[in-house]
Amino acid sequence: MERWLTLQNGSDVRGVAVEGVEGQPVTLHDPVVRSIGFAFSKWLSKRLDKPTQQLKVSVGHDSRISSETIKTCIFHGLVSAQTTVYDCGLASTPAMFMSTVFENHGFDGAMMLTASHLPFNRNGIKFFTRKGGLNKNEITEILTLAATTGELSETPAINPISTPLMDEYSSHLVTIIRNGTGLSTPLTGLKIVVDAGNGAGGFFVNKVLQPLGADTRGSQFLKPDGMFPNHIPNPEDPDAITAITAAVIKNNADFGIIFDTDVDRAGAVDKNGTPINRNRFIALMAAIVLEEHPGSTIVTDSVTSAGLKWWIENKLGGVHHRFQRGYKNVINESIRLNEAGKDSQLALETSGHGAFKENYFLDDGAYQIAKVLIKISQLKRTNTITIDELIAELPEPQEASEFRLKIIETNFSVYGDIVLKEFKTFVEATEGWSLTPDNHEGVHVTCDSSHGNGWALLRKSLHDPQLPLNIESEERGGVKQIASTINDFLVNFEGLDCPEM
Repeated sequence: MERWLTLQNGSDVRGVAVEGVEGQPVTLHDPVVRSIGFAFSKWLSKRLDKPTQQLKVSVGHDSRISSETIKTCIFHGLVSAQTTVYDCGLASTPAMFMSTVFENHGFDGAMMLTASHLPFNRNGIKFFTRKGGLNKNEITEILTLAATTGELSETPAINPISTPLMDEYSSHLVTIIRNGTGLSTPLTGLKIVVDAGNGAGGFFVNKVLQPLGADTRGSQFLKPDGMFPNHIPNPEDPDAITAITAAVIKNNADFGIIFDTDVDRAGAVDKNGTPINRNRFIALMAAIVLEEHPGSTIVTDSVTSAGLKWWIENKLGGVHHRFQRGYKNVINESIRLNEAGKDSQLALETSGHGAFKENYFLDDGAYQIAKVLIKISQLKRTNTITIDELIAELPEPQEASEFRLKIIETNFSVYGDIVLKEFKTFVEATEGWSLTPDNHEGVHVTCDSSHGNGWALLRKSLHDPQLPLNIESEERGGVKQIASTINDFLVNFEGLDCPEM
């Protein structure tokens, strides 16, 4: 059982799919993957109270080199349960969810084969029903069922039904942008470049931007290549941001777009070559949402800046609810707030994972960009300001750093709790420091102007034996001052391997 559960990565499955990296043996063996496909059908049958023979399940994948092999094994597993299988081919994660709600498909479930921005040797599986992506406990149920089933052999034949899902999904985005602008070609006169990082996002150029009238010359790395030869397809990666920034400047573009491998995350670059990611991306989305839904609560992860809180609450009149790291945590919190009667239209992590209430709370990078393109078109027509000027007043910290403290104790989770408990006591006794109100993760510290002029957050990692430490300051030298004080506390813990701070 334990071997199967090690494949769980929060709310999806992740593992090593091919050899090629020393010290990383294959864990997604073919018989194991077949059993996971079979288990999903059985799980779905019980959840929907519907025989497996009546189920329809769609399967898609990103550009990874192991995709075809993994997909074939999933097919065998589903067919072993006598479930009808639909092959969506190269697809995005959001499109796979949409395959369960599009009226002409209405699949009972969907499986997306992806490991996001991880290296070429990795792969994984995300699962969807019409209610959205599965949660952590549901993944555990599926893997437990797969372990009980045991490793499966191939079935005699699979015969999946091919379906052009990405054509339909792209048309869906085009319709949203046209309806949002009232124009057939609202991007006419705009040069927009896309960097797909050789993932699954290349479709956005010829199936979304070009039909809307955009000039997309200068777009790059659109061809799927699971070896990711140019850069990691990750809107947070410095090399990736450098690449899209260079493309915007070189082509004198009005806007640049970058997607991660499976297009559930996005980032952007304005016409000046300034990245719009992390806090700036949330600020832009908040400006769009709060214009449409005044006073709404914006849920973010725990490491957002003090300037973003000012932006959302003081500038835009919304409510900033800083919650926990992990995109499912952020999304589920926004859903919870709505169920409790508190309007929350947007949940967005600094990683770029974001979900709109109006879009099934689906973390969809392409949908986020669609909302931005609508705003760009509207601003162009009114000839007032450009998208970069829309967020020009967002306060930026003078300094921001992240450190990762390794926990070398065997029971790292318990040890991490001990450190955090004692850190809380340390903060309460430190002059000029105080615990930040309404904190939902780790220990969040507010440091006054004489003692670092910023904040710090010490928390447990979601998956690794680490304590990430984020520090932000409004003055030069402030991060060093805050880090020095925290270091005086950390030297007392022999179970921590701390980096130079």
